[in-house]
Amino acid sequence: MPADLAAIPPLYLILLAALVVAAVAGRLPVIGSAVRLVVLGVTVLVMVIAFSNEEQGSRDLAWLTRTIGQERQQVVGGEVRVRMSPDGHFWVRAKIGDAERRMLVDSGATFTALSVGTAQAAGVRIEKPAVPILLRTANGTVTPDTASIGELRFGAIVARDLDAVVSPAFGDTDVLGMNFLSRLKSWRVEGRTLILVPNHPQPVDDA
Repeated sequence: MPADLAAIPPLYLILLAALVVAAVAGRLPVIGSAVRLVVLGVTVLVMVIAFSNEEQGSRDLAWLTRTIGQERQQVVGGEVRVRMSPDGHFWVRAKIGDAERRMLVDSGATFTALSVGTAQAAGVRIEKPAVPILLRTANGTVTPDTASIGELRFGAIVARDLDAVVSPAFGDTDVLGMNFLSRLKSWRVEGRTLILVPNHPQPVDDA
């Protein structure tokens, strides 16, 4: 299967096929209405199944927002511009070593935070801090491990030797905190767009 089709969740392939059938059948006056009713039923069923599982629903919503362009980062004149996602947050697609992850940009977080899965996939070495760190999260106070990210890259921005915290309490969420933002020349929010300005813009890797 081509890479672009392989990225589409299976349920949406079914929905896409149903819509194609509806478009063709719509030209047939006798059975067109009946087919459209069937397609409507298939659409509702697909949505119910897709979002009945919270984790799967979150992944599908992320795929949908990327597909329709609601989650997008662009490089404009060396600046990285990130459009606000429907959930009201700013997310970037970043490479940590060889791992690519969707990361939340959070100015309210002191440290950049990685999930255990991301740290392992990126080959980041996890260590116990000499002095315990206490972090307050939505799930209470946690004592995370520490790590150093050799290279983190997205758009025209590259951060090297970036300190991070790692804990199972973070779930699957990865966060870019103030220790990352403070390395930039500047950052600001204009309307629904986050603008990140690096000190030394890097060539964009289109691969």
